[in-house]
Amino acid sequence: MAMRAVLAVSGLALALSLAACQDGGFSGSGSTRHLQPIPQKTLALMSQKGMSASDPILIRAFKKESEMEVWKRGSDGRYALLKTFPICRWSGQLGPKRKEGDRQAPEGFYTITPGQMNPNSSYYLSFDTGYPNAFDRANGRTGNYLMVHGTCSSAGCFAMTDEAIAEIYAIARDAFAGGQRAFQFQSYPFRMTAQNIAKYRHDPNMPFWKNLKEGSDHFEALNEEPRVGVCGTRYVFGGQDVAAGACAPRVDPVVVAKRDKDEQEVADLVAKGTPAVRMVYQDGGQHPFFRGDSPSTTLFAEQQIRRPEMGIISRPDAIAAGPEEITIDAKGKPVLIAAAKAADAKPADGKPGESKPGGASDARRGAQQPAALAFAAPAAVPTREAAQALDSAPKPAPVVVASAEDDPAAYRKLLGTLFGGTPAPTAPAALPPAAPEPEAAPAPKKVTARLHPPATAAAKPAEPGKPEARKSEAPAARASAGKPSEVKHPESKPAEVPAKRAAAPGGHRVAGVAPSP
Repeated sequence: MAMRAVLAVSGLALALSLAACQDGGFSGSGSTRHLQPIPQKTLALMSQKGMSASDPILIRAFKKESEMEVWKRGSDGRYALLKTFPICRWSGQLGPKRKEGDRQAPEGFYTITPGQMNPNSSYYLSFDTGYPNAFDRANGRTGNYLMVHGTCSSAGCFAMTDEAIAEIYAIARDAFAGGQRAFQFQSYPFRMTAQNIAKYRHDPNMPFWKNLKEGSDHFEALNEEPRVGVCGTRYVFGGQDVAAGACAPRVDPVVVAKRDKDEQEVADLVAKGTPAVRMVYQDGGQHPFFRGDSPSTTLFAEQQIRRPEMGIISRPDAIAAGPEEITIDAKGKPVLIAAAKAADAKPADGKPGESKPGGASDARRGAQQPAALAFAAPAAVPTREAAQALDSAPKPAPVVVASAEDDPAAYRKLLGTLFGGTPAPTAPAALPPAAPEPEAAPAPKKVTARLHPPATAAAKPAEPGKPEARKSEAPAARASAGKPSEVKHPESKPAEVPAKRAAAPGGHRVAGVAPSP
């Protein structure tokens, strides 16, 4: 019984460790995992690229792409990419870690020393990112034990597979053995490209991300590790002057040229209509390399063909859901919500020449109406004699005009083929038996979307400003015309907007349609 209690407590401690991403070192001190050599394929890759196992390293991580890069410094002092590893799991959202328990993986520039390497990790192997650093503390951020480790489970960490962390650990170990005293770990929300900056330009984290991009630009333009300083609540990047404490360091002209080029590209993308979005995750992400329905990519061709064992996977339901891109406005609010609030605050009476459902009364009631189409300004209502002369002429197929530019194609794109082409005639049985053709379709007293009002309306002259005939008469009017119900739609009703008819035979008729109030 006592042994069972001990096992239960040990299992609970391990579960809590996995849940909190705190590496307590439960694996014991007898492990030799940290002594595994660098794989022969990786050594061959180093040789091919003119690198050696003892050369200094630098590591970069990208959340959105779920990739981790290992770079090696050559004899010329410049870094070159050695290998890219897929990240098995990271948690939270794009953006920095701010407080304990928010499940955020950190973003920023961190320094990894030999003392941060854990050979006895409960996650196979691991190293501590060094969060919180001086920048995080200056911004009041809290939390600890943010690791890069094995086992595909994360609560604020970068979780690799056991195989991947063993290789990364071995590469770092041999670099330390070669004399490197510490290596830089750069953590980003995404690759700092002009496309991503334009895409996420209204995200609330963008000022911080642009600060990170300054360091990324230095590294990518010069292939040199940037010196990193903290002035106030900002990072500063550069060379020896940063190391000496300068808060306005000199920026290399090559870096300036890259920044200017990226800024121009961002401006061009925005001018071309690139939407501003925000990426929302259920709880972090995972590289497609690990999904059962996604093949290995050529980027990871050096990895084994089989997918490695991932062990415990945190929140697989959140991974399956995938991220969602939400279009946002300049204030970072979802566009659909912002548009709805703007519509509530704006009168719905419309401008001259426009037909908007609801009018001021609906605006006062706070009713949310769909946006209406804009029609051409209507002409005066024709006289009864002119309308009768027009009805006695041959009746061409009605033409629906959806805009002031008389572009029926635009309206058909919106409502499909509902108004397209000449409608097929209905069977004679559908016509009223006691209504001769001339009297069955007298001219309307007020031109509306009904092309043929009912015969009962003929006895009373039209009065300007009066509402249209009862809506219950619309089916009879359409039946008397001998045509299918062109304007009948489950989400729209005839608009109460007068339209223009030609005064000569062969003229086109105008039908206006607006959404139902």
